[in-house]
Amino acid sequence: MLIFNCTEAASKFFSRIHKGKKITPLDNKPPSSVIEDDELAGSDEQWLVHAITVQRKHVLIAIHVKTRYCMIFADAKKADAEGFVARFVERWASGLLMHALKHDLQQWLDPDLILARMTQTCEQQTFYRRSHRSAQKHIDEIAWIFQSKAAQIGCLPPDEDTARVFDEQMNDTPRNSKGVKTYYFPDEEMTLHWLRHYCFLDDVQLHAAKARRKQIILENAAIKREAWLEEYERQHSNT
Repeated sequence: MLIFNCTEAASKFFSRIHKGKKITPLDNKPPSSVIEDDELAGSDEQWLVHAITVQRKHVLIAIHVKTRYCMIFADAKKADAEGFVARFVERWASGLLMHALKHDLQQWLDPDLILARMTQTCEQQTFYRRSHRSAQKHIDEIAWIFQSKAAQIGCLPPDEDTARVFDEQMNDTPRNSKGVKTYYFPDEEMTLHWLRHYCFLDDVQLHAAKARRKQIILENAAIKREAWLEEYERQHSNT
């Protein structure tokens, strides 16, 4: 089940008044005031959702409480929880799959198993009004960067592919949180979380997948560095 913990701003975004009656997907009361205290089933996923306004349009920011993996949904439709969930599921699934393929993790992927497991997780959703101080700090930082980029470019991301690029940049940003001694990268943490819970990899397989991912990152960095050196030498050889 997808559990969307909504800030006050997100709670207002998902709610509307119809004929004097408040219509909202938010359940009355969460099981606990502290997200980490919930007793979760194996397929439950906790997210914090926040709403902001950028260039007079609604923008939703969702961040995974455990891994701090985030996604940004620009030009969201007010009070359309169903539409948000559809965009969320598509972006999350496609983003993870593209990341896995980009980092040569195909040998550990079982498409049928992944689809069945993610369908099981995403077919039910619940919305609570509940905050998370640490995750909110990361959302505030992401929101500030997003607003700055939108102001610089002059518009919001025009499509999902462009929005996914911003997601990738934010998820490749090192973060820290309470109880974690070192900095970590949300994209790596979510990839490992995904491989463990949706591909059922054991610790040995996870270690191998993590090593392969790191190897690909180093190889790509070396290629970029070599290309930069070649361009640098070319420019200076002409001066």
